Amino acid sequence: MLKTHEVEHMTCVAKGAYHGPAPIPQEGRWTQAKEIKDISGFTHGVGWCAPQQGACKLSLNVKEGIIQEALVETIGCSGMTHSAAMAAEILSGKTILEALNTDLVCDAINVAMRELFLQIVYGRSQSAFSEDGLPIGAGLEDLGKGLRSMTGTMYSTVEKGPRYLELTEGYVLKMGLDEHDEVIGYQFLKTGPMLELIKKGVDANEAFQKSIGQYGRFDEAVRVIDPRHE
Repeated sequence: MLKTHEVEHMTCVAKGAYHGPAPIPQEGRWTQAKEIKDISGFTHGVGWCAPQQGACKLSLNVKEGIIQEALVETIGCSGMTHSAAMAAEILSGKTILEALNTDLVCDAINVAMRELFLQIVYGRSQSAFSEDGLPIGAGLEDLGKGLRSMTGTMYSTVEKGPRYLELTEGYVLKMGLDEHDEVIGYQFLKTGPMLELIKKGVDANEAFQKSIGQYGRFDEAVRVIDPRHE
């Protein structure tokens, strides 16, 4: 190790007591994390690209410094969906330090990784106070039935008002309006469950009908509109 001439000729002064780093909460324990292998936790983070045309929600399950599970969800950019496919292959099996310094194909995913790294190494993970953390597979549970990301897509103009297009329940088929043309409910299609029925051999039209649900006072609607065409 190179030292300057000034440092070489300095008198050595003894260092006081060393107490180590402040402990952080991890999976139901307080840990003095000194190395990457000391880090464990399950958590989420959101990232965005420089032009902010899309965003990524990244969920990681880290055990002893190694990413054991990764869920990559993206919105707003068609190319990012393909970047997510590559990032999912890249992330699993890497240490969180490796992943932080790996090109995850898309800036939004890279930023999400940065945000997650900060959460985890500072002890702000979702599983900080959960004994032994969350099992591998916890990321899939976040998706719910049908294993589809929860998205909300709404559109509105001053002249024509709001259009509900997609909610966590599913693809919006119809909006119910009252006598003042205000929204009082909607009918939706549970896309994931419908596709599961079709995969099991149920006729597509029957699967469609079985997967329709509604919310609010839809049955009381004075007028029903298709939000995409009316």
